[in-house]
Amino acid sequence: MSIVSALLITAGLFFFAVGTLGLLRFPDFYTRLHAAGKCDSFASVLVAAGVACYALGDFSFGNFLVFVKILFIAVLVFVASPTATHAVTEAALIVGVEPWSKEKKKK
Repeated sequence: MSIVSALLITAGLFFFAVGTLGLLRFPDFYTRLHAAGKCDSFASVLVAAGVACYALGDFSFGNFLVFVKILFIAVLVFVASPTATHAVTEAALIVGVEPWSKEKKKK
């Protein structure tokens, strides 16, 4: 079980790194928010699942309760993070943040 948890946590760290790279490389607010929202949500769920599997490694009733609690946290992140990203994007549209385009860059 520790191998599975190590793989899940490593995959989560990879997606955190990819999301960070997207924040640094993308040109405007919306594409950066897209990279952060997608990668961080997926990475958080992977890391939480890896920690939950690690907690379940030595199977006992107390560890099973920790496993269930961590999975509930993963589900909460899976639902709340895209919802928050959508709300921030809507707020940016209402405020008037313009999306990047090649035509604007040429001027």
